[in-house]
Amino acid sequence: MAEELELLRALAARHAGGRHQETPIPRVAIHRGCAPTEISAGLFEPKLCLVLQGAKQIMIGDQVLRYDPANYFIATVELPVTGRIIEASAAQPYLGLSLTLDWQSLAALIPDVPGGRETAGAGFAVSPVTAPFLDAWLRLLRLIEAPQDIAVLAPLCEREILYRLLQGPQGYVLRQIVTTDSRLSQIRKAIGWIRENYNASLQIESLASLAGMSTASFHRHFKAATTMSPLQYQKTLRLQQARQLMIANPDATRAAYAVGYESASQFSREYARMFGAPPARDALRLRGIGAASEEISAA
Repeated sequence: MAEELELLRALAARHAGGRHQETPIPRVAIHRGCAPTEISAGLFEPKLCLVLQGAKQIMIGDQVLRYDPANYFIATVELPVTGRIIEASAAQPYLGLSLTLDWQSLAALIPDVPGGRETAGAGFAVSPVTAPFLDAWLRLLRLIEAPQDIAVLAPLCEREILYRLLQGPQGYVLRQIVTTDSRLSQIRKAIGWIRENYNASLQIESLASLAGMSTASFHRHFKAATTMSPLQYQKTLRLQQARQLMIANPDATRAAYAVGYESASQFSREYARMFGAPPARDALRLRGIGAASEEISAA
């Protein structure tokens, strides 16, 4: 696997235009960092992330995960997370790749792949890389230098990457997310509602009904998928959205009410608990370092 990783690093280094570089290959991006970063926050979309050099740490609910060239990270549901690059330097920059998951491609592949072993319904995981997995990535990334082949060959390489995922530890969860009546798929419906209505009052009974579950079952499966209760998930989304609003306008009270808080003091307490500083001070710091658009969703 060392040879494949070295070749992937060289390709990524040649084509990494900055911190986040979209490539000509659909849904594939290259990520680069020349130093460890401060903690940033954002919404992690369903995505596969592969570190080629350096290491990254992310926090989801009460779980702390680290991933490096020995493993990959996959999120199958939308997750509000915080994270940072923890290993990077000018001589050996952090290099990562990401592939946004395409559910139609995955669903089309599932009938051709034998079912995997049943596992817990977590919506994210860190798993070890394999030589066939890296080889498929290498062939996909090489297409950057053969743009005339992307339309025909990129879908084939992506299909193989998804096939390797289905064969791996997360195969069962990936099957569940594209199975319409599975619990994880139903939880994802509820997550979608919370995302669209994060500033509205949360009615757990209505969400449970949307997911086709009892209230107790809904709580249990929601926490299994996200490590958070529905209320914690909503609170995290609200605080992250407020942080983005205050980068443009550092008015904490205005941001608090905009994202659905009824008490500015409660907002300030919960914000400081999550981000380590009161809202106004944190917003000024972020504006000072030019953090107008955080990229925690990147690899």
